[in-house]
Amino acid sequence: MRAAVLRAFREDLSIEEVADPTCEEDGVVLKVLACGVCRSDWHGWVGEHPRVKPGQIPGHEYCGEVVEAGPRSGWKVGDRLIAPFILACGSCPACQSGQSNTCFDQRLPGFTEAGAFAEYISVPRGHNLARLPDSLSPVTAAGLGCRVTTAWHALTGRAALQGGEWLAVHGTGGIGLSCLILGRALGARVIVVDVVQEKLDHALSLGAEAAVNARTENVAERIREITGGLGAHVSVEALGIEATTNGSIECLRPLGRHVQVGLPVGHTAHMQINMNAVYMKNLALFGTRGMPAWRYPSLLGLIEAGRVDVSPLIAREIGLSGASAELRAFDGPAPPGVAVISDFRS
Repeated sequence: MRAAVLRAFREDLSIEEVADPTCEEDGVVLKVLACGVCRSDWHGWVGEHPRVKPGQIPGHEYCGEVVEAGPRSGWKVGDRLIAPFILACGSCPACQSGQSNTCFDQRLPGFTEAGAFAEYISVPRGHNLARLPDSLSPVTAAGLGCRVTTAWHALTGRAALQGGEWLAVHGTGGIGLSCLILGRALGARVIVVDVVQEKLDHALSLGAEAAVNARTENVAERIREITGGLGAHVSVEALGIEATTNGSIECLRPLGRHVQVGLPVGHTAHMQINMNAVYMKNLALFGTRGMPAWRYPSLLGLIEAGRVDVSPLIAREIGLSGASAELRAFDGPAPPGVAVISDFRS
């Protein structure tokens, strides 16, 4: 099969013919229909993700059609499925408590084993998979394995966002736009923050109530002004860097909730944080990563009912050979929207 392989950090991915994947007893082999290019892939590409080594096939935001099914997978050939990027064991204490995104024995395609920048992918632990609704195109569905699901769990499973609350979103990439779309669906009033005016304008066109350019404005002061002097109820950091993490904390009102969705890894793993703001305002800080697989129906139901439209996230469809350029784009302020690989032969 054709695959994009990481051979050296910060170098173009190598487009190669590699062996087809084998099917595990409890899993499936999918023909990959679409795979998103995510900032988490970039962390591996630059060498800052501790689990990603040369020789890896990236790609963790994928959906596909079953071409081979293991006898214990629960699926059959022809099924179209979505996979979360965390494949949980299903039996450890975390999984048994319903928090499978914190599984003690995770398997991570795209990070610790072959990912979906390829024509086919082997997906073990079929109990994590969900059926792709007929109404959802594979390209639109690609983000449901990471960005959209992560945003959904951040807002509903961690921050318990309520209708009428002010939600501040710091960073308008895939996660940030997902938080905007889902926050609005939940009835929140959404403020977006970025340093690129084009991305802020794009977010406003998707329904953000206000936008703050962090390059020219004091973020916390401006958000307090927008919210009548109080600050946001919930603030999501969607980049994983110190400046936006502190901006997120400082823009909150007393008893506000900060959610760390952006991945702090490598040189950003340790930050200087304004803990005085946390202390003085009695803030709650939440970390979040992924979403328990059992929560898929709560999100897919809204999408199928027309309550949530995630298609505006998709800005570009690309071929497999275009993945390297998209990874390089994350070095600077990336263009608006998400890139999805939909052609694995070009």
